[in-house]
Amino acid sequence: MLYFLAEYINRTFNPPGFNIFRFITWRSALSAITAMLICFWIGPKILKVLKKRHVGEEIRNDGPQSHFSKAGTPTMGGVIVLLAIIIPVLLWGDLRNTYTLLILLATIWMGLVGFIDDYLKVFKKMKKGLVARYKLMNQVGLGIVIASLIFFLPEFQKINSVTTIPFIKQIEFDFSYVYIPIMVFIITATSNAVNLTDGLDGLAIGTVGIAGLALGLIAYLSGNEIFSRYLNIIYLPGNGELAVYCAALVGASLGFLWFNSYPAQVFMGDTGSLALGGAIGTLAILVKKEFLLPILGGIFFAESLSVIIQRYYFKYTKKKYGEGRRVFKMSPLHHHFELKGIPEPKIVTRFYIVAVILAILTFATFKLR
Repeated sequence: MLYFLAEYINRTFNPPGFNIFRFITWRSALSAITAMLICFWIGPKILKVLKKRHVGEEIRNDGPQSHFSKAGTPTMGGVIVLLAIIIPVLLWGDLRNTYTLLILLATIWMGLVGFIDDYLKVFKKMKKGLVARYKLMNQVGLGIVIASLIFFLPEFQKINSVTTIPFIKQIEFDFSYVYIPIMVFIITATSNAVNLTDGLDGLAIGTVGIAGLALGLIAYLSGNEIFSRYLNIIYLPGNGELAVYCAALVGASLGFLWFNSYPAQVFMGDTGSLALGGAIGTLAILVKKEFLLPILGGIFFAESLSVIIQRYYFKYTKKKYGEGRRVFKMSPLHHHFELKGIPEPKIVTRFYIVAVILAILTFATFKLR
C-alpha cells in the first residue's frame, strides 16, 4: 500500500528521493524493520491478552520432564508472527506480483489451519486439536492450488515444471506431469517438518529465519537477469519481489525470538509452525530450488526423518521380537539430545550453527556445478 502511494507520488510529482522505493533492496530493508517493530509493539499486547484468557500450553505426559515447568506458558503466539509478516508485505510489497500473492496465500491458508487447531486445543479442550486428516486435507489442498496455478498460468508457461539441479550445470530437470503431486508433497512435508521442529524455546523460529534469509537472497538473485545468468540458475522475472516477503519473515523471526528465546514467554503453537512450514515449502517451489530444500531445510528434514525412523523401527522390532525398540531416546531429534543431558539453550544454539552452515552450503552449490 505504501509502495503504491510512493509510486504514485514519484510518478505524479517526481520529488527527489522517492525513486528509491522502486528498489527491492530498499523495500526489503523497510519490510524487515517494520516486521520487527510490529513484533515489539504488538507482542506484549497479545501476550497480555493470552495470559488474561489463560491460553496456556499443555505439556505431554510422555515428553521430557524438564518441559513440565513450561505448562501454562501462553501459546498461539504465531498470531504475532503472522501479523508481523503479512502487514509489512501489504505495506511494502508489490501486490500486483503473482509470486507475492501466492506466498501470501500459502501463509494465510496454513495460518488459519494452525489457528483452528490451536483454538480447539486451548479453548475447546480437545487434546488432539484439529483432526489429523483435516490438517492433511488442507495441506494437500494448498499444494494443489499453488502447484496448479504455477503449472497453468500463462506467465509461468516456459518454466512451469522445471527446476535447477544442484551440482549440475546448464541442465534443468522437468517434473512434467508429476509436477503437481510432487509440489503437494513438498508443501505438506515441509509444513509438518517445521511443526515437528517446534519443540524447544526458539528452535523453530530461529531456523526458519535462517532459511528465510537464504531463500530471500535466492529470490533476489533469481529475479535479476545478470546474477541468474552468472550463477547458471533459472531466470525468474518478478521473483525478486519475494525478497520483500522473506525480509518480513526474517524480521518477524528476530522480533518473535525476543519473546520465544529461552526461557520462552510465549510459544507460537501450530498457528505459527504450520504457516511458516507451508511458507518455506512454497518459497522453495517459487524460486525453483526444490532439490535444495533437503540441504537448506536440513534441520527440518532431520527432525522429520528421526520421527519416521523411530516409528517404523519400533513397529518392526515389536513385530519381530515382541518388544518395540528405539533408535533415539525420544523423537523428534531435539528431544534425543535433551535426554542425553545437553541443556536446551545449547541444543538450540548448535542447531542454529548447523542451519547457518547448511545455508552457506546451499549457496555453494550454485558454483560447485
